[in-house]
Amino acid sequence: MKAWGLRLVACGLPLFLVVAVTAQTQRSQPRFGIGRPATPDEIKAIDIDVMPDGRGLPPGRGTVQEGASLYAQKCQSCHGVNGQGASAERLVDRESGKNWDFAINPKLVKTVGNYWPYATTLFDYTSRAMPFMQPGTLAPNETYALVAYILALNKIVAEDAVMDPATLPKVVMPSRDKFVIDNRKGGKVIK
Repeated sequence: MKAWGLRLVACGLPLFLVVAVTAQTQRSQPRFGIGRPATPDEIKAIDIDVMPDGRGLPPGRGTVQEGASLYAQKCQSCHGVNGQGASAERLVDRESGKNWDFAINPKLVKTVGNYWPYATTLFDYTSRAMPFMQPGTLAPNETYALVAYILALNKIVAEDAVMDPATLPKVVMPSRDKFVIDNRKGGKVIK
């Protein structure tokens, strides 16, 4: 038994030393010798994410009426008249079943009105991914207006609503409380 353990140590020690020396060598050498760290302005230009609490929303504003016009120009061909769906997903519907029955009722379609948890992340998604063939081309004012219109179609905000960095985070989506906060703290709680 002792001989077996000594052989294991004798074989494992050189391998450990090779790994340790390689790791130290890689840390002390430049990776490729090209490039430079990004400047704060360069990082700011691509740091466009918007958090559920509204952090990251850009300056701007948009009304439901402005959004209706933009929707007809840039969204209707895919999402249909009044957000009822066409070649792309339906955006408007408040029905989610008695108990938020998406898992047991395949006829329920997930929409902004019955599934989306935060209006601010709707802004984020629309700003980054829409229009489908030209993602990221919407100006902040256009995105605020489109989000205002889609929220009004779902009867979440009034027809005269104005969305901006102050008003958008205050919108309470119908399904906000249906999602479980993922705190990733571990412990006895099973997720």
